[in-house]
Amino acid sequence: MSVDTTQAPTTHKALLEWVSEVAALTEPDSIYWCDGSQEEYDRLGAELVAAGTAIRLNEDKKKNSYYFASDPDDVARVEDRTFICSQNEADAGPTNNWRDPAEMKATLTELYRGCMHGRTMYVIPFCMGPIDAEDPTFGVEISDSAYVAMSMRIMTRMGKAPLEAMTKGGDRAFVPCLHSVGYPLEPGQADVAWPCNTEKYIVHFPEDRAIWSYGSGYGGNALLGKKCYSLRIASVMARDEGWLAEHMLILKLTSPAGKVYHIAGAFPSACGKTNLAMIEPTLPGWKAETLGDDIAWMRFDEEGYLRAVNPENGFFGVAPGTGESSNPNAMKTINIGNSIFTNVARTLDGDVWWEGMTDEKPAELIDWKGNPWTPASGTKAAHPNSRFTTPMEQAPTLGAEWNDGKGVRIDAILFGGRRATTVPLVTETSDWAHGVFMGATCSSETTAAATGAVGVVRRDPMAMLPFIGYNAGDYIQHWLDMPSLHENAHMPKVFYVNWFRKSADGKFLWPGFGDNSRVLAWIVGRLEGTADAARTPIGYVPTLDAIDRTGIEDEVDDATMAEVLKVDTEEWQRELPLIKEWFTKLGERLPQQLWSDLDQLKAALEA
Repeated sequence: MSVDTTQAPTTHKALLEWVSEVAALTEPDSIYWCDGSQEEYDRLGAELVAAGTAIRLNEDKKKNSYYFASDPDDVARVEDRTFICSQNEADAGPTNNWRDPAEMKATLTELYRGCMHGRTMYVIPFCMGPIDAEDPTFGVEISDSAYVAMSMRIMTRMGKAPLEAMTKGGDRAFVPCLHSVGYPLEPGQADVAWPCNTEKYIVHFPEDRAIWSYGSGYGGNALLGKKCYSLRIASVMARDEGWLAEHMLILKLTSPAGKVYHIAGAFPSACGKTNLAMIEPTLPGWKAETLGDDIAWMRFDEEGYLRAVNPENGFFGVAPGTGESSNPNAMKTINIGNSIFTNVARTLDGDVWWEGMTDEKPAELIDWKGNPWTPASGTKAAHPNSRFTTPMEQAPTLGAEWNDGKGVRIDAILFGGRRATTVPLVTETSDWAHGVFMGATCSSETTAAATGAVGVVRRDPMAMLPFIGYNAGDYIQHWLDMPSLHENAHMPKVFYVNWFRKSADGKFLWPGFGDNSRVLAWIVGRLEGTADAARTPIGYVPTLDAIDRTGIEDEVDDATMAEVLKVDTEEWQRELPLIKEWFTKLGERLPQQLWSDLDQLKAALEA
């Protein structure tokens, strides 16, 4: 098709050329430039309701909110169809799928040819982080999905404002993100409720700073500002420019004495990251504020401190397990409305429900596949990876700094995972390099956020395994190099936490949720030099009475506390060959420093 860009709402030369090129290839019926307005959001929502793709929820239950059910085969990240197409295969490393970039582009070009027949091509300009930042970071997604356009309005600063900012002071660079559901419509062909294709590709070209996605409409594969840009492409940008793009929450913590600390934390999906980001402390006098629940971009300031910015604008949270008891602040945020719910269950009066929302299950529901459901059905009412997409500004715990382009100074970094044994409740590392070792050996039981087996323990360095945009060994080396990238670097202290340790009879030893504030208080005490710890072969662990248990003494007695803090040398010795196996998999680019650290751990356990 011939494309007239004279009516486009921008003069950005490279953007106009790219839009023309994509339109000529994909042949949409029309081109629409998103402005990010409420009117646009409402109109797209009404169109999707009329098409049978969305259901408008009960206004009295969830104001201005929509329900979507995806195709049952399009419900999660497809890691086996996710590619890092670097120029050299070795630069993708052993943990990523690689294809020759020229061959991949040729393959995808043929798939994209005519793929938007019968559809609207949405041009979605967005900014990662505050638009008024000193050096704002832009992207533009082209998609044939109105669901994507609506979701990107929640998840990013999207539309007219970033488009105008892209030409201030000359045309600014942007990451081009091309997406299609891969379901063209020929004249007279009826659409389906959730268009997608059985053939899926989520492809990153790190040297080009470009993302091409085909065949999936699911959030993580289709909202390309999410993991594709904010982590896979941004991690390469961070390596090249001397900063960190990480899968981390950002939490502002104020002590009873009024001292403010900022904590970044890395946890795999469905391991309590959003719960911690929105924590309601059970310890009197402590205040927690949310600055980010998923992504942190950390750069050195002039004085050598790491400052973190949350590049996102919304929550894309795992619904199951989120409830009044586990995360009351998330529920308050969601209940305001203005949200998109995907693959949850619906109540008969037009609301939503998922496992873990309430202690008692509703008598009747419509499950995520559209079938009648009762507690006797024997199936999950909501998909385990069902999601809520909700504006950050609705969170009652939101800290004002979340929208500050300068970011906040990070005092501590937490790594964590879901381990039933071996790993104690909290460990302080001895220095930055030891923290990198602990982060690089981070392990967790797999979750439903990715397709594949659930409950298998896998290594997940810095909770970034699915999101590192280059060789994992080089990524770990970049972490080790960080202190040398500023002449006066002040690195945060590093801690490792595990809320999920279980007793021999399979019960969680630690109450978690709001009581995790007790662990945060101990961490602050370590930052201030006031909290007690015992040196162990794996690092510094709290002494028996170092964590305040006021109010939970019956639930967590001395014996339970000792168990949750225990460093069992035999368990750790069984861990050593697993770490060795992991390091061997990472290959020759793994820094030698980590092998030395492993030898030191082995010697400490044998001492």
